[in-house]
Amino acid sequence: MSKLGPIAAAISGAGRWIAITGGATLGVAAGATASTIELQLPVACEVGRTCFIQNYVDADPSPAAKDYTCGTLTYEGHDGTDFRIPSRGQSNVKVLAAAPGTITRIRDGVSDGNFHESGRNAVQGVECGNGIIITHADQWETQYCHLAKGSVQVKPGDQVQAGDELGQIGLSGLTEFPHLHLTVRHHGKVVDPFAYEAASGCGSGKQLWTSALHSQLAYRERAVLNAGFTSRPVTMDFIERDGGDGGQLTVNSLALVAFIRAIGLKAGDTQWLALRDSNERIIAENRVTLERDKAQTMLFAGRKKPKGGWDKGSYTATFIVERDAHVVLKTRFTLVLSD
Repeated sequence: MSKLGPIAAAISGAGRWIAITGGATLGVAAGATASTIELQLPVACEVGRTCFIQNYVDADPSPAAKDYTCGTLTYEGHDGTDFRIPSRGQSNVKVLAAAPGTITRIRDGVSDGNFHESGRNAVQGVECGNGIIITHADQWETQYCHLAKGSVQVKPGDQVQAGDELGQIGLSGLTEFPHLHLTVRHHGKVVDPFAYEAASGCGSGKQLWTSALHSQLAYRERAVLNAGFTSRPVTMDFIERDGGDGGQLTVNSLALVAFIRAIGLKAGDTQWLALRDSNERIIAENRVTLERDKAQTMLFAGRKKPKGGWDKGSYTATFIVERDAHVVLKTRFTLVLSD
């Protein structure tokens, strides 16, 4: 999420950044030329299933914002790629070196916490939070932000290979959800790893990711981040912290609520969430049409316990997003109630 400037600005301020001077032997990524870098996945998760790309580099030099496809998955001035995990409960997700190189700077010791809770002033000067900078061959550089406090595993001067553990995804710095913010630079200039040397137009340029990752990193306009059941009131904070408590529900639960959180929905998208009992009868539903683009949105549908309690069996929730009378996103999830 961080809006990071030049390196000098990005590493200044409070916190513990450690710098080194002097020469170092830099690695060259396998299969890379002298002028390009080949990147491996910088997080130990499966993109599109256990983690998601929330934001890309802002490719629009104007005050507007657009990602490399001319889509909406970015915001003004965003200079990296955000690899997001679905909730804070998904802990210990490793941050990995995207390419071989030398650790040049680190920061650790910044507390984890949503800046909306602590206040923006609390992270002034340490917007990157706990982070790492790696220098690669031919003046390439990668920067890793928002790592968990105390998780940094490297020190300046260390030589790392692609895939080596650097730390863990956290919630430090200027961020409201747990993710890794990865910035790539060449000769000090920010580069979009999905659109290197892009010309004008949408979808131009070439990927810096290794070819084995192209399918996993395929652009997804919309995605379901969380889905589940609860008996409690649903808020964004509840989803972020707990991710649902369906495993604790029984036929005696006071309520049955299905919820969903999606990312990348657009103005004009219609969301529909329907909860059905074991006889496929709709017992609760909710339908909303968005008036503006939403980085993330939640929807829930539920009802209170009927007299005599819930029937045993399977309860299924269906979430559909329609646009111009076409289904553009759909998922189903099920809960089995017993004593």
